[in-house]
Amino acid sequence: MSVILVFLLVIIGIAGWWLVQQGVMSKPWLEHGPRGALQDVEDPVIPTEKIGLAVFLAVVGALFALFASAYFMRMELPDWQALPILRLLWLNTGILVLSSVALQCAVIAARQGQMDTLRLALVTGGITALAFLAGQLVAWRQLSAEGNFLTANPANSFFYLLTGMHGLHILGGLLALTRTTIRAWSSASPERLRLGTELCAMYWHFLLFVWLALFVLLAGWAADFIEICRRVLT
Repeated sequence: MSVILVFLLVIIGIAGWWLVQQGVMSKPWLEHGPRGALQDVEDPVIPTEKIGLAVFLAVVGALFALFASAYFMRMELPDWQALPILRLLWLNTGILVLSSVALQCAVIAARQGQMDTLRLALVTGGITALAFLAGQLVAWRQLSAEGNFLTANPANSFFYLLTGMHGLHILGGLLALTRTTIRAWSSASPERLRLGTELCAMYWHFLLFVWLALFVLLAGWAADFIEICRRVLT
């Protein structure tokens, strides 16, 4: 339960910061100006698509938080044998960081109208995401070659489940990223292209955060952190 609370507090903090950045706390009705100035106020700055994606990511975050809670409860039993952390997972983590950075560069390029940079950043983000998925599959094969099969131990099952679920979300994001990349080469409106790029970047940053949390969990560092928190609180 403590894991879920910590995760949800982090999600709420990030969501609150994002909403402030979007100007949701502004109060246009309190602004001074001539009568009729309110007619020039634009529509809400947060598009419906962003709100919908934020709700979806909150649900996904809660799902992974439940998995993490089950992971902590199951690891307390005596038959638990934690898997070794492969060096390849460190490389995969770096690749996913690069993918997220590329999507952020794409957002900046879209806002500045730099189409060539935007196209390059979108393609780079997609290629690095595919490289991450390929790296995860290679990690699975390495573990299987060492005898760490899915049903060999509960820790193995959780590893394949967590990494598999994360990989499926990456794969789903690639579909949206592919659609946005195609629009970058077509006659899509700049506003629509910018929105699509921002949505992809938002999704990618979230998946990077989830993967970092999973990596800390699978490496065993999260258990040490929770234990330290328990000692401090008691």
